[in-house]
Amino acid sequence: MLKIYIVGAHSRAQTVAEYIRCLYPDVRVEAYLYDNEEPNPGSIGKRPVIRLDGKVDLNPVYPVCIGTRGVYHERLAASLKKMGFEKVYPVTPEMDTRLRNAYVRKHYADKGRRFLKLEELDAVQKSTQADMKKRIYIARSVFDKALESEYETEPYEKELQAGAALTMERLSSDILTDDVGDNISVKNKQYCELTALYWLWKHADEDVLGLVHYRRHFILPKDWFMRMREHKVDVVLPVPLYVAPSLADNFKKRHDPAVWETMMGCLQERDMAESREAEVIFRKNLYSPCNMFIMRKEALDDLCTWMFPVLFQTERRVGKKTDDYQNRYPGFLSERLISFFFEKNRKKYKVVYADKNFLR
Repeated sequence: MLKIYIVGAHSRAQTVAEYIRCLYPDVRVEAYLYDNEEPNPGSIGKRPVIRLDGKVDLNPVYPVCIGTRGVYHERLAASLKKMGFEKVYPVTPEMDTRLRNAYVRKHYADKGRRFLKLEELDAVQKSTQADMKKRIYIARSVFDKALESEYETEPYEKELQAGAALTMERLSSDILTDDVGDNISVKNKQYCELTALYWLWKHADEDVLGLVHYRRHFILPKDWFMRMREHKVDVVLPVPLYVAPSLADNFKKRHDPAVWETMMGCLQERDMAESREAEVIFRKNLYSPCNMFIMRKEALDDLCTWMFPVLFQTERRVGKKTDDYQNRYPGFLSERLISFFFEKNRKKYKVVYADKNFLR
């Protein structure tokens, strides 16, 4: 059996450990390592969490996977090599994508389900159907940090300024804004890209429409729209992400647990049977993150008609948080709610998946 170390002791590291456990049964995580001052658990499962301070004997022959944010990879790799480790493997976005896809594919197969990706659907040579309107909207805000290099939009993409009601500044003279007509633009500090989603729900007239972020876009085949149409795909979501110990507990560890319990209480009041379904699904580990999608308009209408009342009711009870990050709880809840909605309704909608990128 091959023994390895993983640097990191929180969500990213535990996700990497689960991918390895599932995909490589002959590999065992010997310990989790860290070198920061953050609170860290004493152990994860049966494996110790050890500080990299030179006081504990580690075996430098073991390979090391760095399962932290990318900004720490270079420093950690240099420190490990100084300690004598030669096999150091930062989990880059590319490696994470490969592991995630392999893990989800195996997970679905073990459940007797098929994991479908848009790029794997047969390419369409000709289309005889009537033309349909399509658009992928890119949510941007004047409060966003600038990209290191400008992103070149595709012909089917259009920028939508989110949170436009909070500023007189406009990203361009002709940009669409989410503060026109029926809107929740003023809630952008809490709802983030959901103010753009709400606006699309109320105003967009495309047959197929998507929402991405200025830093995160789907990686799509050039004929993605024809594949969706000809294969009768209703929804494209990001490839699911594994989080530990469960969707519910992961949220409660990273955010205010009372927010989660309030949201679950709102679901229970609306529909007891549905809330029980949610509890079952939220005890699992996979969800599609980032509030990104491409959908037929009918599916988007169904999702928003169900989800926004849940979020609004939760917000009325929880109110605002003083911490800016934690105040964004409606957006963090919606990631789980979107995944629940389409898992619950997977016989109604044909859902496929696509990888995403992250722009610096």
